[in-house]
Amino acid sequence: MKEVKLMKGNEAIAHAAIRCGTDGYFGYPITPQSEIMETLMAEQPWNSTGMVVLQAESEIASINMVYGGAGCGKRVMTSSSSPGVSLMQEGLTYMAGAELPCVVVNVVRGGPGLGTIQPAQSDYFQTVKGGGHGDYKLITLAPSSVQEMADFVEDAFDLAFKYRNPVMILSDGAIGQMMEKVELKPQKPRMTEEELIEKYGDWATTGKTKNRKRNIITSVELASEEMEQFNNKLQAKYKKVEENEVRYETFMCDDAEYLIVAYGSSARICQKSIQLARAKGIKVGLLRPITLFPFPSKPILELAQRVKGVLSVEMSAGQMVEDVRLAINGAVKVEHFGRLGGIIPSPGEVVTALESNFIGE
Repeated sequence: MKEVKLMKGNEAIAHAAIRCGTDGYFGYPITPQSEIMETLMAEQPWNSTGMVVLQAESEIASINMVYGGAGCGKRVMTSSSSPGVSLMQEGLTYMAGAELPCVVVNVVRGGPGLGTIQPAQSDYFQTVKGGGHGDYKLITLAPSSVQEMADFVEDAFDLAFKYRNPVMILSDGAIGQMMEKVELKPQKPRMTEEELIEKYGDWATTGKTKNRKRNIITSVELASEEMEQFNNKLQAKYKKVEENEVRYETFMCDDAEYLIVAYGSSARICQKSIQLARAKGIKVGLLRPITLFPFPSKPILELAQRVKGVLSVEMSAGQMVEDVRLAINGAVKVEHFGRLGGIIPSPGEVVTALESNFIGE
């Protein structure tokens, strides 16, 4: 039976992780996402579902524990905030290279460096362009509500195992800390080894080799020709992800003369901006990318061909705007508006940016 509760976005992540049958969480506290691990510890799921919850000695240890659990075919995850995720990059590229599924939550804060504990969206490049080395991709989901923080945990695990690839839930400090009503799904049992094999294949290192060859999980291949073949295999997988997993939503785009592209907290703000702009006679719509990789390039291009201009709104100096420009490929003018350092833009500021960049030209 579903339950409706009032909770923070970080708390919703934790409850959803338990309820979808996660096998293990390994993490390290850092503001503004510490409530994820705190909630897991308070709920003590090891007594009810057998889920392992462990505070590691660092973010580097956390991601490598996730590597070990994923190599055994388990549904494992971690969470952190910007500087902590930076420390995880080597582990993430190793997991992408070893084709291991996992879920990583990044509740983004302002940077660079230690920066601020306030919300930002300045980890976009790090996430969708590959923060570690090599030609790899992270499937990336961008929630814009507490409900989506909860819903995307199970979705992320499904995508991770479907494609044997790490999945990032890219949130921010505003959504992590805000409280909203959320509908939690009923408790699911953890999948057995047999169920995992039946659904996703017999690739994990379970220690059982009867009736099959041994499984070797590694990301090293010293022969250049074979390494190239493996990289081509990864690129084919990413292309398949792009063909099948693009997710987005639109708001008031049917008659729009201008288009805003925004994700996460910025998209919430822009919905109000659109109402304010329309009250002034400016017909504007919103496209919200839900997957940042794969990026909804085709839908953005289709809408761009019907409007006079596109504004990318981000809590950064301008990162997603590069993908918006690549998608539109010069078909229409594209501009960026953002606030930095943990400052959340107001709806009115977005309208002003829209007017200054496009109206009356």
